Amino acid sequence: MQGFDDIDLDFVKFGDTGIWTSELQFGTWRFGKQTEAGNTEIDRERAFELLDAYEAAGGRFIDTADVYGSGDSERWIGSWLSDRDREEFTIASKIYWQIREGDPNSRGTNRKNIRHRIKAILDRLDTEYVDVLYIHRWDDDTPTRETMRTLSGLVDDGLVHYLGTSTLRPNAWKVAAANELAVAEGLEPFTVAQPRYNLVNREIEGDYLEMCASYGIAVCPWSPLGQGFLTGKYDREAGLTGESRVAESSRFEERYLTTENFDAHDVLDAVATEVDAAPAQVALAWLMHHEGVTAPIVGARTTDQLAENLQAANIELSADQVDRLNEAKPGPYAGLN
Repeated sequence: MQGFDDIDLDFVKFGDTGIWTSELQFGTWRFGKQTEAGNTEIDRERAFELLDAYEAAGGRFIDTADVYGSGDSERWIGSWLSDRDREEFTIASKIYWQIREGDPNSRGTNRKNIRHRIKAILDRLDTEYVDVLYIHRWDDDTPTRETMRTLSGLVDDGLVHYLGTSTLRPNAWKVAAANELAVAEGLEPFTVAQPRYNLVNREIEGDYLEMCASYGIAVCPWSPLGQGFLTGKYDREAGLTGESRVAESSRFEERYLTTENFDAHDVLDAVATEVDAAPAQVALAWLMHHEGVTAPIVGARTTDQLAENLQAANIELSADQVDRLNEAKPGPYAGLN
């Protein structure tokens, strides 16, 4: 496939599990996603083109969730897989968000919801199992023992191979407590985590990454490009004065369009110039050089964007360049990661 000829993604060890994962995983959260104007960000035809391109680059790990595109993401992946050897691909999905209005039992990680939704996930994907099942957020309303026993039962039944946790904010002690309970009671523990992590979102540094390393948990960050901020498409002056044409919410502006983030971006730009690459590619390469990171999750709207992102696998950063990027915006626990 044109544009992907010089990309050949390697496999890396998936934490302390017995399997390997593509060094860049493919995220499908835009598949079937409806915009406020009522348009579909990525339709079925484009989804197939992107999956074809990822496969052509040697990618074999596809990440989705049961709420992406109201289930269309899983349906399209399942249809695409029907013409391929299912065993060649690692498929991850997620559960948590409420799916029936007015029904509080249709959200979270209670036993009823988990068992109902895994059946629907497998049906949409047209597969007998998912390789990884994440809890999409932490459910404080359900006892940890109930969640872990139910999830472990899915592994025992052969419906799921590995368990993961995807969180918006670091919950290191909750994951550790769940895994300690699992070990004590002979249950399946979490073996993969999917936190937000990028050059300007450093909240997991310190205790969360150390916890993952201690338990041998694979770390597969989402939002590795800071919702597009690290691509370089936002202008400093326009962003800081509130004149930037941002399609996202005001929370995006508060989180990303700050002086310290633009200062960090200046360092990113400098390194990108040195290695003759795009800022987005260097931001991904920085994560791939991080010993605490297993494999970032990348997405794209077009095959050209996907090719550019996957080219990050070909970028080598020097120790000095990695150090400069580390210091561009130190995390809350600087010196501990």
